[in-house]
Amino acid sequence: MKKLSLLSFVLLSVIILAACNSADNEPEQEGLPYDNPAWSHDAVLYELNVRQFSDEGTFAAVENKVDELAALGVDVIWFMPIHPIGEVNRKGPLGSYYSIKDFKDVNPEFGDMYDFKSLVNSIHEAGMHVMMDWVPNHSSWDNALAAEHPGWYVKDSTGAFVSPYDWTDVIQFDWSSEGLQDYMMDALLFWVTEADVDGFRVDHPHVTPADFWMEARLEMEKVKPVLMLAENEDRVEFFDNGFDMNYSWELHHLVNQVAQDEAGVENLHNTLVKDLEKFPDYAYRLRFITNHDENSWAGTIEERLGDAHKAMAVYMYTIPGTPLLYNGQEAGLNKRLGFFDRDPIEWTDSPLRNFYTMLNTLKEENPALYNGKHGGGFERIIASGDHDVYAYKRTLGDNSVTTIINFDDEAASFTLGSKANGTWSGYFTGQDVTIEADVSLDLQGWGYMVLTGEK
Repeated sequence: MKKLSLLSFVLLSVIILAACNSADNEPEQEGLPYDNPAWSHDAVLYELNVRQFSDEGTFAAVENKVDELAALGVDVIWFMPIHPIGEVNRKGPLGSYYSIKDFKDVNPEFGDMYDFKSLVNSIHEAGMHVMMDWVPNHSSWDNALAAEHPGWYVKDSTGAFVSPYDWTDVIQFDWSSEGLQDYMMDALLFWVTEADVDGFRVDHPHVTPADFWMEARLEMEKVKPVLMLAENEDRVEFFDNGFDMNYSWELHHLVNQVAQDEAGVENLHNTLVKDLEKFPDYAYRLRFITNHDENSWAGTIEERLGDAHKAMAVYMYTIPGTPLLYNGQEAGLNKRLGFFDRDPIEWTDSPLRNFYTMLNTLKEENPALYNGKHGGGFERIIASGDHDVYAYKRTLGDNSVTTIINFDDEAASFTLGSKANGTWSGYFTGQDVTIEADVSLDLQGWGYMVLTGEK
C-alpha cells in the first residue's frame, strides 16, 4: 500500500471527521428543512397559568417554584398568554388571557419584561425550556392594531369588526393581509430573540395559512431550534409547515367516555390505530387528561374521570405521544379554576406528585417512550379472559415498556398473549412480574401495570 502524503492524510482525516459529525447529528425530517429540536424527544409539557399558579399571580412567584417544577421532571413550561389584556368589552373583572392588547409586551399584573426574562433564564438554568401561548386569530378591541391597521381585520356587511363565535371580547384578524403576516412574523421573532423563548403553542390557528408557519419556523430556526404546537387536530398539513405537535382531542374525549362507561377498550384501540396511521411518524401528538379549557369549562379530573384518573394518565404517558400536565394536576387540583378572575390553585401535599414524577422519569429514561419517530413502535398484546383489559408494548432497541390497564371499575383476571412472556420489573411496585401463556394475572378496578426491562 502506498504511503499517504501529509496533505492527503490531513484531507482524509477531515473527510472522516465530517462523516462522523454527520452521523452524530440527526438528519432533518424527510422533505423538511428542520427537525424536532433534540431536547423535545423525551419532553413532557407543563401548562402554567401565571394568574392562578400562586397567591401573588406573578412571574416572580413562578420563579420561586422553578426548582420544584424541575424536580417534578417536566421539560417544557408552556405559559398561557402573558400579554396585556384588553379592557374594552372585557369578560369578568380581569378578562381573558386570549384577548391580546399588545403582542410585544407583558401583562403588568404579572410583572414587567425584566421579570419575565429573569424567569425564562431561571427555567433554562434548571434544564427546562419555555413555550409561549400565541394568539394569531384575533386581538382585543383596544389593541392599537385595530386603529392603525383596520384592514387587517374581518368586517361584516356594514364594515364593523367581527367577533368569532361568542368571543365578544375580541375581534377577528383577516389573514389574507400581507401586512398582518409581516407583523406576526416580527412579533414571534421578537420573543425568540429578546426573551430567549424556545417555541410557541399557537391558539386556534384554523384560519391561518399553513405556509406562513413554515416561513416563520425557518426564520426562528436561524436564531435557535424551536418547538411548535398547534391547537388543532384536523389540519395534518401543519406538520409539513412548521409544526411539531398538535392536539389529540378525539382520544382525550374518548378517555372521558371510557371512564363514564360510554365506550370501551376496542374504541380506544381503534381510535389510536387510526391516529397512528393518519399522522406522519415525526408528528408529536399531545396527550392529556386535562388542560385549561377542560378544567375551566368541561370539569375537573375528578368530575370527568373519577377513580379512573391514574389509569388514564398511565395510558396517555405510555402510548405514542407527548404528555401534558396542567398546573395543579400533580397536587390533585379538584376545582374548576376561574377564567376571568383570580382563583389561585390550592397546593396540597398529594401522593400524585410522586406518581407523576415517576411517569416523567420513565418518559425521560426509557427511549421506547420517546416522542414521534424518536421513540419505539406500538404493538398490542391480546388479553384473554376480560374484555376490559388492554395491553400493549413499545420497543426501541434493547428498551421496552409493556403497559397493562384494566379499563373498568371491577377487578379483572386475564392471561396475555406470548408477546408478553418473560419476567419483567414492575415499574411502580419494584417487584418482578412473570408472564406465561397459562398463568392468570389480576388487576383491581382501574388497575395498571407498567413493566420494563425483561429479566
